[in-house]
Amino acid sequence: MIIEKAQELGLCFGVKRALKMLEGAAGKHQGIETLGPIAHNQQLVERLIKMGIKPVNSLSQVQGEVLAVTTHGTNPEVLSEAKARHIHIIDTTCPLVRKTQNTAKELAQAGFSVIIFGEAEHSEVKALLGWAKDKGTAVLNVKQLDRLGRKPYRLGVISQTTQLQSALMEFVGQLVATFGSKAREIRIINTLCGIAQERQESAVSLAKRSDIMIVIGGYNSANTNRLAETCSHIAETHLVERADEVNYIWFAGKQRIGITAGASTPEETIEEVIAKLRSFDTDAVVASEVI
Repeated sequence: MIIEKAQELGLCFGVKRALKMLEGAAGKHQGIETLGPIAHNQQLVERLIKMGIKPVNSLSQVQGEVLAVTTHGTNPEVLSEAKARHIHIIDTTCPLVRKTQNTAKELAQAGFSVIIFGEAEHSEVKALLGWAKDKGTAVLNVKQLDRLGRKPYRLGVISQTTQLQSALMEFVGQLVATFGSKAREIRIINTLCGIAQERQESAVSLAKRSDIMIVIGGYNSANTNRLAETCSHIAETHLVERADEVNYIWFAGKQRIGITAGASTPEETIEEVIAKLRSFDTDAVVASEVI
C-alpha cells in the first residue's frame, strides 16, 4: 500500500493567521469568545477551548468583554452593536473574505443588485449579505432568481470564496443567458480563493493516480466538501473528520491511497489518519518518503 499526500493540503494562510492572533490574545485577555467556530473544524475549536477561547452562537450570548470575529467574517450591524456595548473586537476575518465583503458593499452602494454565488446558510455568505444590505441575494442556481420578481437592470456577481471555479463559470453562463437581454449592465468579479483553487487542482491531480481518496476535514466545512465533491468524480472518495472514522474495509484491493485535507484541518489530524492507514498494512509507505 502506498499512501500519498496532496502537494497542497491542510491549514491555509487565513486560518493560520487567525490562530496566531487568538493565541497571542489569549496571553493578554481572559474569557475570549468567538462569534461561531473560528473555522469549521471541531479539533481546532477544541484546541481553542482548552486555551479559554470558546464559541458562542450570537452576539446576544456574549458575556465577556472580548469577542473574536471568525475567519468567515460577520456583518456590519454586529460590529456596530458590539462597539456600542464596548466589546473589544479581535477581527480574524480572512483578508480575502474581507476583500469580498468590501466588493459586496461597493457594488451595493453603486446601485447594483448583488448576486452572491454561494450557500445562503454558510456563515461567510451570511456576512456578505450583511455588507450588501438589502441589495444582496445568495443563490446556487439561476432559477432561484426567477422567483424574486426583480427587474435586474444592473447585476453585480461575486462568489463565496470556496466555491468551485467550474461551478461558478457554469452559473455565470446561465445568468448571462437568462438575464443578458434584460440587464443594462452585468459586472462579474472573481472573488474565489486562489489557495482553495490550488488545493482543488492538487487534489484532482492526486485522485487521478489513486485508487481511493481520503478527504480530511469538518463535515460543515465548505472548502472540505468542495474537495470531496471534486475528488468523487474521479475516484472512490471518503470524507472523515477524525482517524477513528477510517474503515479498513474501504481499502480492500486498493494499492494507492490519496490524502487531502481542508483548509482548517490541523497537521496532527492528518498525521493521525495516516497512522491509522499504516496500521492496516505494516508494509505501507508514505509516497513522500520514497520519492
